[in-house]
Amino acid sequence: MLLQTLLVPFRGLVRAAVVSTLVASPAGAQVRADYVRRTEMVRMRDGVSLYTEILTPVQQTGPLPILMERTPYNAMLVGPRLGNRYKVLADEGYIFVFQDVRGKYGSEGTFVMLRPPRDPKLGEAVDEGTDTNDTIDWLLKNVPGHNGRVGMVGISYGGWLTMMAMVEPHPALKATSPQASPDDMYLGDDFHHNGTFRLSYGFEYVANLEAGRISQPFRFDRADTFEWFLKLGGLANADGRYFKGQRPTWTDFVTHPNFDAFWQRRKVSPVFAHKPVTVPTLTVAGWWDQEDFYGPLTIYQAMEPNDTRGINHIVIGPWNHGGWARGEGAALGPIQFATNTSAWFRETIEGPWFAYWLKDHGTLDLPEALTFRAGDNTWQRHDHWPPRSGVIPKSLYLQPDGGLAWQAAAAGSASTAYVSDPNRPVPYRQRPVVPLYGGSLPSSWPVWQVDDQRHAHLRPDVLSFDSGTLNTDVTIAGRVAARLFASTTGTDADWIVKLIDVYPEDVPDDPKMGGYQLMVVNDVFRARYRNSYERPAPVMANQVSEYAVDLHAADYTFKKGHRIMVQIQSTWFPLIDRNPQRFVPNIFQAKDGDFMTATQRIYHSIRYPSRIDVSVVDR
Repeated sequence: MLLQTLLVPFRGLVRAAVVSTLVASPAGAQVRADYVRRTEMVRMRDGVSLYTEILTPVQQTGPLPILMERTPYNAMLVGPRLGNRYKVLADEGYIFVFQDVRGKYGSEGTFVMLRPPRDPKLGEAVDEGTDTNDTIDWLLKNVPGHNGRVGMVGISYGGWLTMMAMVEPHPALKATSPQASPDDMYLGDDFHHNGTFRLSYGFEYVANLEAGRISQPFRFDRADTFEWFLKLGGLANADGRYFKGQRPTWTDFVTHPNFDAFWQRRKVSPVFAHKPVTVPTLTVAGWWDQEDFYGPLTIYQAMEPNDTRGINHIVIGPWNHGGWARGEGAALGPIQFATNTSAWFRETIEGPWFAYWLKDHGTLDLPEALTFRAGDNTWQRHDHWPPRSGVIPKSLYLQPDGGLAWQAAAAGSASTAYVSDPNRPVPYRQRPVVPLYGGSLPSSWPVWQVDDQRHAHLRPDVLSFDSGTLNTDVTIAGRVAARLFASTTGTDADWIVKLIDVYPEDVPDDPKMGGYQLMVVNDVFRARYRNSYERPAPVMANQVSEYAVDLHAADYTFKKGHRIMVQIQSTWFPLIDRNPQRFVPNIFQAKDGDFMTATQRIYHSIRYPSRIDVSVVDR
């Protein structure tokens, strides 16, 4: 959800002061010469007014649709420039609307992080959906020159706000594109993955967004946040030393450590699981999205069974979080794609999508699912996602000698062990780990998922399993999951699994890529939740258990001459919080003395065949 890093001070307290302060800001005054800007405080049904920017083409020759984005990241900065991200759409011609959500920047009211859909039984009269509908009502009555149709788009938090608008969609809402929308803040998106807490992201995002009406980054006193978080010790110290009960979402983390009703109510996909798809929806995701990859896939799949009109589509490209909305998209970090994927998406997919549904312009040449196959560097059209045909379910089995093969091991040592020490955790990337945003150095957080994994390879607390050199291309398309048989000498553990493409040692066209270890998919699972996310339980020490680690999905070609690698470890810091490896009821309240070293054992035998399940494209 972390998209806006440019912050503008704002102290307007009443309506007149709000408008004059924002309009006077040089940052907010930069509007395309062919658009005129208007600002309004739009009143909601409960009397709260929301700051709203309206941009209309100067030379408007006929009625135009309204295209809206709602945001907690300062509407004055998100929209008015209409450059890069919005250029194709602005060239086409829309009435653009950008609005601050309640309690942020120019808007009145109280900000609530990911405010769930209202429950009238709890006396809740408003939510993000009602605010959207009230705004659309106002726009239709007060903005001249519209054609009666409204579209909505947003990335990350804005994507989630787009989904909330679809819970009870306004009749004028005719097309949406939720992009990188989170679905579940406990199981797979920004704040948690499979029960583990995403420490650096969760801490920094909450510290920033809930600093007040104006977001303010947390100021670290060390250049390397790896060291800062390690010195922090137990998570209870975060509130005791820094937040002092002033960050509501951090308090939610502490008081809801498991997947209870609080988190379940904030999950998006169940709202749409039994709801007909009535608004054309273009979901967008990036294979290397460092924040919200789980959400778009899960939401799309929840909606798909109820799409009787064929208006629910998904696009997945070779992007990080929001990467399709900026730049050309020819590369991500050092990984080259041989084509301008982001510019192509904006010109060929997003622009025509809204023009078709909101203006009746052109035709819609869009498959059910459109995915970019990295490695081959080609776009693929699918009738279904995950694919139902043209793929063969197969498994890559871990081998006793550190190998990786398409069949289970027949002989050899039954397991491989390593020692995991939470007081000396494995960095999730090469140090220094600079702040996500607001630091003195540019953050490399947006590209960490394409980091060279050699920084972890051959560490004694990281296991590596290698296929050897491939003598033919191997393409996988669809779901990816790890099935680990493992034991620990502790009573809790984390299992991190990374599926990696290892480049040849010699890459003549790009020498810096020689031997590069590129993560294709990855994720983590916390052992205490092996039976239930609602009711955690200790692990029996030295007992073999099976763990399913959802690695989500891929469309990727491992090229001939490359190698396939699997890395397994139990710490990934400070991306995720440190598991004490001794079961405690609430890790947010763990004491320093609770953290213990444990021996972790991964099994690879006929009886316990640890493996990665994939779907291989049948060429």
